[in-house]
Amino acid sequence: MQMGWVQPKLIIHGGAGSALKGQKGADAVRRSLYAVIEEVYPLLQQGADAKTAVIRGCQLLEDDPRFNAGTGSVLQSDGQIRMSASLMDGDRQRFSGVINAARLKNPIELADFLQNSDDRVLSDIGALELLRELQVPYYDPSTKLRLQEWMLEREGNFDKAMAGVVAEQELVSEAGRGTIGVVVLDSAGRLAAGTSTGGKGFERIGRVSDSAMPAGNYANRYAAVSCTGIGEHIIEECLAARIVIRVSDGMSLSTAFDKSFQEAQSRDRDFGAIGIDANGSIAWGKTSQVLLAAYHDGEKIGDTLGMDLGCLTQVDIPAAKVN
Repeated sequence: MQMGWVQPKLIIHGGAGSALKGQKGADAVRRSLYAVIEEVYPLLQQGADAKTAVIRGCQLLEDDPRFNAGTGSVLQSDGQIRMSASLMDGDRQRFSGVINAARLKNPIELADFLQNSDDRVLSDIGALELLRELQVPYYDPSTKLRLQEWMLEREGNFDKAMAGVVAEQELVSEAGRGTIGVVVLDSAGRLAAGTSTGGKGFERIGRVSDSAMPAGNYANRYAAVSCTGIGEHIIEECLAARIVIRVSDGMSLSTAFDKSFQEAQSRDRDFGAIGIDANGSIAWGKTSQVLLAAYHDGEKIGDTLGMDLGCLTQVDIPAAKVN
């Protein structure tokens, strides 16, 4: 962990997949992502710690029905919504999460509660009991569009590739896997990452995504990474932990991303990731066509919506430091 004051950094994502339909789709997603940046980054400027900022960013993304997490999550094969989320505090190197949680608004909040529990990852029944214990009101995260998707799928008239990133049919062309994520470096040099998802849609009951695993969400005092895409591919690459460990062993963040994604491309993986290191470097990568990500580098807001297929881009900006 860095000492003294550093320039806070923030990067978020709203999924990865095939293609947004033209400029209209890109602009709509950009507005949603920028709105989150514009609320969360001032909190960091005011001294909020990394974990707090990650939780707030995830809450906002979960509450936006455009993304496949929280409200607007896709339905599983039996017509139910089961969501997974995890939070990792890099300062304490502490991971917590819920798997296939149902009937709640913000899964990231359960992950936050579990940060200080002896049992830090709970599955469906455990998550439901925790909701009752905390007296969290039941909430229906379904939307009309997601219900329509499920009904069409049951009738055999729905293209499963359509379920995922953005829940607006007029804006999507074969959208792929959707997940939201937030990665933060705060002014004290602390790192944290959070990831939340509704799953891949129409999956077998009991299927577990990467979002509540270190494979999809990992942080320590050297780097923090959140992933999105095909969960099975992310798990098989152990992508988030792989990148963070490489940085911990002395590799630069950009090199760790580049090497990890080159390896993934050789195995035909389909996913994306975002990350920040303790020096304030921001990085992102993808093997999918689209990565819906936006960031604040301390000076300006930018995004990845114009990236081409197979492209890997990094923004390497050292954090300002005052002793």
